Amino acid sequence: MDLSALGTLCVVGSINVDVTASVVRLPAPGETVMGNALRRDAGGKGANQAVAAARLGATVRMVGAVGDDSDGQAMLQNLRDVGVNVSDVWLGEDATGTALITVDETGENSIVVCAGANATVSIDGVTFDENEAVLAQLEIPMATVEALAAVVPGYFVVNAAPAQDVPQPVVDRADLFIVNETEFAALPVLKEAKLVAVTEGAAGAALFSHGKEIARATAPRVHSISAVGAGDAFCAALTVALHAGWDPAEALAAACAVGADAVTHLGAQPPLAKLPTYR
Repeated sequence: MDLSALGTLCVVGSINVDVTASVVRLPAPGETVMGNALRRDAGGKGANQAVAAARLGATVRMVGAVGDDSDGQAMLQNLRDVGVNVSDVWLGEDATGTALITVDETGENSIVVCAGANATVSIDGVTFDENEAVLAQLEIPMATVEALAAVVPGYFVVNAAPAQDVPQPVVDRADLFIVNETEFAALPVLKEAKLVAVTEGAAGAALFSHGKEIARATAPRVHSISAVGAGDAFCAALTVALHAGWDPAEALAAACAVGADAVTHLGAQPPLAKLPTYR
């Protein structure tokens, strides 16, 4: 498959620094556990998805905000290094967003996100082409997602994470929602949506149209090191594949394979093969 057929993707979303502690097990409420290692990596659901899509072979641009600080400059350079266009990422007065992550020895994780500059993301002055897909998440203001629903002329995707109430105009407009099982249960309004992908961890994922299951795919068996980057890699792969016109069942299976590949690496932005190799 010609990689140019994957088209153009605009990711509107968060850009974070990930501070990750590796632990034997995740702490219970009120409990302190000792960490084995501490890492600082590039992250943020928006940036993770942009980097994944670029590595899968799509042409990608990013809309977002970082702080005018060393972390912000480093995150911009990280995006540039994988070929993401950052001309619509601006430097704000707030600090660059930060995610505090703990990962246990099975790859399970817990995450706390401090929004920082991500809370200022808007689409003022940004234009969108009818031939590009637009992918947003909920680590940016909901008002920005609502604005996208009103102006995006082409394929519009929302990764409804972290779960929060989704306004009806966004539900009605989005061509695709992507959520995990917990988010899907917390957002019953999505049963009205045109198309919803629900990830189920190691079990794979399912596609629903107006609440009716239309496709299901299993995930390849792999040795999991960290699940931090899996969901965002899945989002990028499914969005790019569906926008390129792949059959929904084939696109879902490929996205599951990409997600499984991601868990075999540390960090939220794992190396990935070009998307056609997952077919």
